[in-house]
Amino acid sequence: MKAVLQRAIDASVTVDSEVIGEIENGFVLLVGVKHDDTEEDVEYLANKIVHLRIFEDDEGKMNRSILDVNGSILSISQFTLYADTRKGRRPSFVKAAKPEYANRMYELLNEKLRQYGVKVETGKFGAMMDVRLTNVGPVTIIIESKEK
Repeated sequence: MKAVLQRAIDASVTVDSEVIGEIENGFVLLVGVKHDDTEEDVEYLANKIVHLRIFEDDEGKMNRSILDVNGSILSISQFTLYADTRKGRRPSFVKAAKPEYANRMYELLNEKLRQYGVKVETGKFGAMMDVRLTNVGPVTIIIESKEK
């Protein structure tokens, strides 16, 4: 599994001109699921995400986690994170999980994040979404479970 995490002071996702998820102070999380990801990958990613210290403390150092700041997550499924662009000009997505499996793993990740006590808003799996955010810092971090 792969996640692109962006620290945001606000963010929202819109489908068919309707805002279906929005947060203040937290992360926008783009989540890609690979065909061979397992529940172990989900556990690793959830644990890493909630404990990653990328919010400033009173001295301005990145020393607080999303749990420490009582932040929220806007989670968006993003199969294009597994695009292979090495050949030709059109990306290949053969490493991305099939939609049914990807959705199951994506929902499991969101549930694991909620079990840590984090408020999680989501987009709509498989839909055309417009995601808006104010990235603070900017801070953008990529986490991949297979690199653990």
